[in-house]
Amino acid sequence: MTTATATVTTTTPTPTPAPVPTSPSPLLHPTRLGSLPLPNRLVMAPMTRNRASADGVPLPVMATYYAQRASAGLIVAEASTPNAVGQTYANITAIHDDAHVAGWRRVTDAVRDAGGRMFLQIQHGGRVGHPDNSGLTPVAPSPVPLPDTIHTPTGPQPAVVPREMTLDDIHRTVADFAAAARRAVDAGFAGVEVHAANGYLLQQFLARNTNHRTDAYGGPVAHRIRFVVEVVRAVADAIGAERVGVRIAPGITVNGIEEGDTEDIYPALVDALNDIGGLAYLHVVFADPENPLFRRIRADWPGTLIANPVLGWGGPLPADGGRRAGERLLAAGADLVSLGRAFLANPDLVERMRVGAPLNAVRDKGLMYEGGAAGYTDYPALSGSPLSVSRPRTPRGARP
Repeated sequence: MTTATATVTTTTPTPTPAPVPTSPSPLLHPTRLGSLPLPNRLVMAPMTRNRASADGVPLPVMATYYAQRASAGLIVAEASTPNAVGQTYANITAIHDDAHVAGWRRVTDAVRDAGGRMFLQIQHGGRVGHPDNSGLTPVAPSPVPLPDTIHTPTGPQPAVVPREMTLDDIHRTVADFAAAARRAVDAGFAGVEVHAANGYLLQQFLARNTNHRTDAYGGPVAHRIRFVVEVVRAVADAIGAERVGVRIAPGITVNGIEEGDTEDIYPALVDALNDIGGLAYLHVVFADPENPLFRRIRADWPGTLIANPVLGWGGPLPADGGRRAGERLLAAGADLVSLGRAFLANPDLVERMRVGAPLNAVRDKGLMYEGGAAGYTDYPALSGSPLSVSRPRTPRGARP
């Protein structure tokens, strides 16, 4: 996939701001993530946007994109692979060599200069990959192919049968996650999020339909959670537990995942993560405050909980961008709320929520996963123009 670099000019009517709310949303209240002060409880969720180079280096336009959204309490940057075989799609970011570190450092510098804070999500695709993207046969817990196509530079291609991971593969991948976390900190991130959700490698180990192993990493729940726990522990040992978050998606069926015993997996996994101790947060995808499992996870997890509300997979964005859903999650015990598309289309989402202004809609879904500035950095702020991020540089030692 080739990333366009042409400048795109759009004409979008300036929204008419609504009156300032008399009671500020609790989403806008300041808080802390460990020792890191956050100006509000809104997290920009990680979203793959496919704006990296072919070898996974973040391009300059990404620095603008993230800096425009620096008013979020926390930004979790998009999924980045810890090794070459973990690549999912074309033009996604990576964090396994010096060029990746340098590319990401431009992004974190821009966000820091705009007053923001960033974690980096680390993701291994497992069976969700293709030789046309990585040059390698995907690996997975078991040789069970994805029942779908994979986007490649030449268009959608049928998924291939992944190679079953050996014990050496497993141990090497654990080490790769730890090395990627160290590189992320070197690149200026305040921490990392281990992606154990959305049908990628770590969740493939959790799920019955993708893990048919009979060794210490398959079979009973205690074995199927082992790989996830080993990855998180290695990352925590590498950079400090207080810099490490974990993303989970109980019961999600994205990318062909069918866990089979969700109600048993996640209490066991949360207990095991608690045993590591001192992790930065647990990030629950598609969180529903009425779901008994969500309530149990909240009760069992003593640390910071980020909740990502159910807003409709692929459907239209709610007019409030998820504000009311987020407030319900805070009332149910969440500490922070992550939003994706609302931040994608509204670089100044925090200010819009503060004054009660209408939100931009996602303009062109065809630009979600390809293109340059179009549909990426050209969404208008309340002024009617794209949000400017040119600010004086600050010393690197001032990084939050």
